[in-house]
Amino acid sequence: MVEFNLSAPREVKVTRYVTPLREGGSLPAIAEADDGFLYVLKFRGAGQGAKALVAELIGGELARLAGFKMPEMVLAQLDEAFGRTEPDEEIQDLLKASVGLNLGLHYLGGSITYDPVSRKADAETASRLVWFDAWIMNVDRTFKNTNLLYWNREPWLIDHGAALYFHHNWTNWNDYTLRPFNAIKDHVLLPLATDLEAADHYMKQIFSRERITEIVNMVPAAWLQEGYDEQTEAEVRRIYIDFLTGRLEHSSIFVKEAQHARSLLV
Repeated sequence: MVEFNLSAPREVKVTRYVTPLREGGSLPAIAEADDGFLYVLKFRGAGQGAKALVAELIGGELARLAGFKMPEMVLAQLDEAFGRTEPDEEIQDLLKASVGLNLGLHYLGGSITYDPVSRKADAETASRLVWFDAWIMNVDRTFKNTNLLYWNREPWLIDHGAALYFHHNWTNWNDYTLRPFNAIKDHVLLPLATDLEAADHYMKQIFSRERITEIVNMVPAAWLQEGYDEQTEAEVRRIYIDFLTGRLEHSSIFVKEAQHARSLLV
């Protein structure tokens, strides 16, 4: 078993809205916090609501546990008075809807987007990341939107808000446990993922129900209040744990799908 130390995200207070990042419909922003650092702020009042933050936090911390480089994530407190002077009505509405805890990722100043033409990931990294994204059902690591940055000459993962999309169809969550994840065919690193079986073996040494539980328990209770069919917080957490554990136990299903998808590319 590979050993890692897990710790819950720090909490900071947002002090200054710097600039919006107009990507997709979620309107993340660069903001400054009371610890003096800049963060890419993901708002609970945007697009998919708090569930996108749940996926971001769980996916990001699972990625860190797997050994991938991840910006530090923080719980970012947004006060009611924040943003009252913002002239853009769309942004002001977003800030009003996001009072309370949001999610911030440490801003990697000077980073550049991964370019699969000019840079090549090694086969081990590619295989492990393809495996990981198939496991958490992350549809957003494609040639069009890699969600990979190069910073200090190393690849860093960002943006897992589109993962765990089963939770948008909460009533039928169990149906997704054994799905192969067909979207893996669009993964930016799939052509380089030559050793998925080794990745499967490695990842299963890292992840366990206990470790998954630790990470799911990091999710703030406030994010688990809506869209879960009136189930209790404990029941909601258990379903996330059961979903991830179930896919881990049946990883051969999505590994075979990834191998098949790759065979059609090379």
